[in-house]
Formats: sequence, structure tokens, C-alpha cells
Amino acid sequence: MHSVRDRTTTALIIMLDVAFHSPAGQPVSTMDIAARTGLPRRGIEPTLQALARSGLLKGVRGPHGGYRLGHPAREILLADIYRVTAHDDTPTERRRGTLFNTVVRPFMDQMDGILTREYSKVTLHDFVIPTIVWPDSRGTHRFKNVIHRMQTIL
Repeated sequence: MHSVRDRTTTALIIMLDVAFHSPAGQPVSTMDIAARTGLPRRGIEPTLQALARSGLLKGVRGPHGGYRLGHPAREILLADIYRVTAHDDTPTERRRGTLFNTVVRPFMDQMDGILTREYSKVTLHDFVIPTIVWPDSRGTHRFKNVIHRMQTIL
């Protein structure tokens, strides 16, 4: 099982990849996203589907299909991405018991509120604009500032 932070980071990486590689709204294939990010294709498919269901990504069917941003990067908040990845299909009351619900859950709810407020201050565009992309000697693209941004925010 992946933590919310892992799922949020994976979703952010996917959203950044689509933002960088879909300049004129052309769809980006799942295979291309997986190849560039180093994430397994089957592992990112549920996240891509969740992002598409939320409207943050738009799925395009067909031989040249894939995903593109559902809204301009300036309008996509990190909080929106977090909300998509923070869901839990199992009700915590059934999963955890009394101790969790009386002690741990209130604290986690408070932390969730703090994260959401902080994530609401940052857009996908904030990650894309200050980032410099260049190919290294092997032709692999390097992203300056993205890792630093993710570490300071996440």
C-alpha cells in the first residue's frame, strides 16, 4: 500500500510530465509518461484514471490518444492533485477501530487541513515556469528546480 504522500508525488510527477510534453494540448501517451518518469505503466494507470475522473486530466481515445491537462496549469492547484490522491475507499471506522477514531483520526484530519491550505498556495504552473529542461549527454531530460520544489512543498 502506498502512502498519501507517495500517491500525491506520483500524481504530481504525472501532471508535470503532461504539462511539459503536451505543449499545444496534444495527448501524451501512458507509455511515454512511464518511460520518461521511470514509473511502471501499470502502476500509473490507476492514478491517470483518477486524475482524468477528477477533470485534472482529459483522456483522449484512439491510436494517437493519451492524456492532456484538463485545465490550464495556472488553474490547477497542488491541493487539487492532493485531493484526488488522498481518498481512501475503505471507511476508517471499519478499518481502524476506536483508538484510531478517537485519537489518531482527529490529528490526521487536522494535518490534512494544514496540508490542503499550504497546497492551495501552489499551482502546477509554479512548478513548470521556473524549471529549466535540458538533455544530458545520453539525451535524457533533466529538470532543474523540480526536485527542490517538491522537497520544500511535500
